Amino acid sequence: MSGAMQAVALGSRLHDRAAQLAAVARLSARIRARTGTGVGVGVGVGVGVDGGVLFVTGGPGEGRSALLARAATDFPGTAYRIAAPGSRVPWSGARALFGALAPTPAAARRALRLARGADGFGPLLAHLLPDVSPSDSGLGPRRSVLICLDDLHLWDAHSRAALAASWQELGRRTGLGWIVSAAPHHRFPDVPEAETVRLGRLSPEGARALLRDLCAVAPAPGVARRLLDEAAGHPGVLIATVRRLTPAHLAGTVPLPSPVTDGSVLAEVYGGLLGSLPADSRRLLSVVALTGRTGTGDAHPVAYEVGVEAVLAEARATRTSLEPLDGLIADGLLCRSGDALRFEDPFLGRAVLARTAACPAAAVSSETEALSPPVPVLSPGRDRHVGPPGPPASVRALTAVARGRAQLARGLAVLADGPVMDAHEALLQAAELLRDRAPAEASDARFLAMEAAWAAGDVSACLAALHGGKGARGTEQDFADGLSAALTVRRDEARAALTRVVVRDGASDDIRLLLRAGSAALLLGNIHAAARVHARAIARARAEHRTDLLPRALEHLAYAELRAGRYSRAARSAREGLRTAELTGQRNVAAHQHAVLALTASVVGDGQAVAEHAGRALATARPHGLVQTATLAEWALARAELGRGLAPQATARLLPLVRPGPRGGHFALRMPAIPCFVEAAIASGRSAEARAAAEEYAVWAAQGVDGSAPAQLARCRALLATGEEPAYWFGEAVRRHDSCGNEFERARTLLAYGTWLRRRRRPGDARGPLRDALVTFERAAAEGWAEQARSELRATGGASAGVPDPATARKLTPQQQRIARLVAEGATNQEVADRLALSPRTVDHHLRSVFARLGIRSRVELPGVVGQWDAGSTTTPAALPTLPSPPRTR
Repeated sequence: MSGAMQAVALGSRLHDRAAQLAAVARLSARIRARTGTGVGVGVGVGVGVDGGVLFVTGGPGEGRSALLARAATDFPGTAYRIAAPGSRVPWSGARALFGALAPTPAAARRALRLARGADGFGPLLAHLLPDVSPSDSGLGPRRSVLICLDDLHLWDAHSRAALAASWQELGRRTGLGWIVSAAPHHRFPDVPEAETVRLGRLSPEGARALLRDLCAVAPAPGVARRLLDEAAGHPGVLIATVRRLTPAHLAGTVPLPSPVTDGSVLAEVYGGLLGSLPADSRRLLSVVALTGRTGTGDAHPVAYEVGVEAVLAEARATRTSLEPLDGLIADGLLCRSGDALRFEDPFLGRAVLARTAACPAAAVSSETEALSPPVPVLSPGRDRHVGPPGPPASVRALTAVARGRAQLARGLAVLADGPVMDAHEALLQAAELLRDRAPAEASDARFLAMEAAWAAGDVSACLAALHGGKGARGTEQDFADGLSAALTVRRDEARAALTRVVVRDGASDDIRLLLRAGSAALLLGNIHAAARVHARAIARARAEHRTDLLPRALEHLAYAELRAGRYSRAARSAREGLRTAELTGQRNVAAHQHAVLALTASVVGDGQAVAEHAGRALATARPHGLVQTATLAEWALARAELGRGLAPQATARLLPLVRPGPRGGHFALRMPAIPCFVEAAIASGRSAEARAAAEEYAVWAAQGVDGSAPAQLARCRALLATGEEPAYWFGEAVRRHDSCGNEFERARTLLAYGTWLRRRRRPGDARGPLRDALVTFERAAAEGWAEQARSELRATGGASAGVPDPATARKLTPQQQRIARLVAEGATNQEVADRLALSPRTVDHHLRSVFARLGIRSRVELPGVVGQWDAGSTTTPAALPTLPSPPRTR
């Protein structure tokens, strides 16, 4: 349990914790069963989950540490209890863990060095605890060990990520188990078969039992009622309240203070939680508490709800950052209902107010005041200034480099999990402060500021970040010049400068330069070079254990694979990027990976996955201003709707994305989304809007930024053309697809072409493109699109199987084969019956069996199947029908 106040069990008794103790007993039984010592223990071995990890979550004072202490005491094997380290410097948690497990300090230091290697914690734990792993002879573990980790939310990110990886690899045969506790706002990693239990408030009976344990002599009835009423079932608050009372108070001979549970008690219980929060989050909580203060008393000093506008006004007046607000709501510390905010836990609101009253200046001051004019801070209820005007002396004493690095760190944190334009401003300030004394760090800050503005879809902010650098040389200047030229549509200048960046930085071993080179390749439309450079950056990040940069490199690689039409690879990179981003707390990167996964799911036709990933992406993208992520997510939803035949809904969703201006989609995704919009708009009868968008797309496609754009432009023109003209444009689109390598888009073109041919009453010509499209969709597991191709193929009288199988004839009896051939030639059931001397009812029975065995639905599909039998085992790709000459210029 975090904080100064440690609510411990009295003796070994825990009240109202039967479900949690049962979960501990199940884990203990599983571990003992693996060593052969738990047979017959009768605690549900093999029932329910079979994992070796138990997560415990609960608020301050609700007994997390007490439960871990009880688990360690009751465990029949060896148990270790490891508290959170005193700091969050990288690997401090690993140092505490190995210090407890290793036999000597030297062994602990060696384990810590090896823990940073590629193999992680798993082999080290097996070395330090050799008896808990199965032996080479196949025997099970000889010893059972339980490791109890307290307050995981206070551990450093590097150690948490390594622990999560070791838990995910934890085998079922090992004799090692883990119980891990954390505050409710902490998100536990996704560990297979791990069980999570939640601690809560005590029932009235449990609270009375705890009070009896706390008091050597039973308190007076009136005193007991008041203590229980004010503690409201919170065990930590009840313990802290009783400890501050004298025996005379408890006996009722001396009046109780009013209130009994005052601010000092709550500050003691909740001090650890508040101390673990970032400074910006604590200041914002103080603003909410002060805004909702209803009086000077301590009994009920915070209003149940506070207006959001009042909080915003107070935050502006005290120059308090609003960045943490979304995170505080997501973590459950604050709750928003309409236009009102409230503390989810009323005790927390009172604790924040008590802490603020004890140190008002520290509660609302900001480290960033060193960069802006000071704002006088008023003590609550008084008309005087607290402290000297201006920033604190410690801040004034910092050099420009120190302040710049502090701003750089803040900008990086917000870029990972916060509003990206706030990160942009912080990073620009960092670049300015670092410009003279640390030019390399200033360059990094400007590049990151550009990335933040790019994610927000703000072209002017991108240009501001690029133009802020002075004295840049080499590829750094080339990148700034090239990107500026690209953003201002000077393609020739951009191409020359960015090509130099790809050639020079793309061969580097510096991850920072590789990421820059990969971005340059994406801007050039050189998707293969972008994928290659970003794969190199990922390899370097893994080799150097750069857990901070690995999610960004995977994000860029997933986007490159998406642009190349390699959707399965994009999904694989995005899934890995999502895991690493979540482990390192980079929610903005995780949101982008969710958007990429939504797009890949829209290709497969998994509507549920599209909705889930797009929803998670938008939940972060909207409050954090991630326009690029939001555009990808909305595009994925539109593609899924179009794949289900919901063209009007897809059109309405895509229209804002393809409109120019600040209220549209992301500037870099606007053009790539137009072909999808054209297809949806034409299907919805909105041809005029589709035509206008296609003409704008034609200008962009001519610039050579996207290799697949000419093919998709030809498809758009085919969809918009009339008469026989679409045949030429469809053929032109297919020929251009063959040179750019995007098989999925080629299949969509063939599907559209086959559909057009069928509607022109040319079913024979339509079967070739439709079969080719079906094969590609099936290879890509794009079931939604494959079903559309099958439906169109059936409508032409062709077989709906993606790959011809001459062996299907062997599924039928000779009589059924004869009937199938006659029906394929156009004979009716009566004609088949007359020819084979059968009754029509027998023919109908045989025909139904033929349909079932061949997997077809009607007699119109039989000609295609019989044609496959006749073709034998040798098949050739479906050929396109003869294409007409180019249309005459009108």
